[in-house]
Amino acid sequence: MKYLAEFLSYLEIEKNYSSHTMSGYKNDLLMCDDFLKQISNGNIELGRGELEHSSLRRYLGELQKKQYSRTTIARKLAALRSYFRFLCREKYCQVNPAKIIHTPKLEMRLPKFLYPEEVTALIDTPVTDNNVIELRDRAILEALYSSGMRVGELVSLNIMDMELERGMARVMGKGRKERLVALGSYAVAAIQAYLNTRGKLLDKKDEKQEKQETAVFLNHRGKRITDRGVRLIIHKITQLQGVKHVSPHMMRHTFATHMLNSGADLRIVQELLGHASLSTTQIYTHVTKQRLKTVYNKAHPRA
Repeated sequence: MKYLAEFLSYLEIEKNYSSHTMSGYKNDLLMCDDFLKQISNGNIELGRGELEHSSLRRYLGELQKKQYSRTTIARKLAALRSYFRFLCREKYCQVNPAKIIHTPKLEMRLPKFLYPEEVTALIDTPVTDNNVIELRDRAILEALYSSGMRVGELVSLNIMDMELERGMARVMGKGRKERLVALGSYAVAAIQAYLNTRGKLLDKKDEKQEKQETAVFLNHRGKRITDRGVRLIIHKITQLQGVKHVSPHMMRHTFATHMLNSGADLRIVQELLGHASLSTTQIYTHVTKQRLKTVYNKAHPRA
């Protein structure tokens, strides 16, 4: 596919997109390119010559037939728009055929969150004295709930990013934008207890590993823990505690919802979450309003 490598380089260097985001763009574009080649016997492809918007409409129609969600279709369309916008900027084509295609109307989905008692049941699991794995798992849960950071931000934390005496941590968010997140007293205590035993996960015989491994959260092999590793940890704890299915992102939703329920300013929550737009944060106000309505209906005799 012509110009793909150049486009990905643009996303990385100029847009500061993460490798995960670039991989998503690449897969979305290649999927569309494969479809266009199939319907044209190889005569139509992305980036080669001018492309009619009708071809893209046909592609999106095929995605609907295959019952892709509106959110997925909207994401794939956004990738196409961005790609053709880049081609037009570089004078590789004259018209952006994706520009006039309307984005599918997305369904309003309220984020799922935990109630305070559910958070307590999840986090306050018994910890055996100096059991590094149990201390690490509690520290992870406390950090996610206390700060609202993304799981990708959590696993990327390095020792030098922690400012526990100030109750802060420095994270690298989307678009490689750095920000400070807050850590409450419970989170600070849990992280410090884990860090005091963290050395048990490192191979003392391997001095090179001990010196080079800067990650805060390690797996049982002494390497930086992965997103998947965190998900497995949370799944294991929810199974043990009998709590409903919880994802790392649900902890982020819970953080934002509880902050707003307790009267926090929307813009402060936006900054803590690292949202570029206030409209992204405003979805949590719908959650709090829905909760108020539920409480009202249960409590008022003539509701």
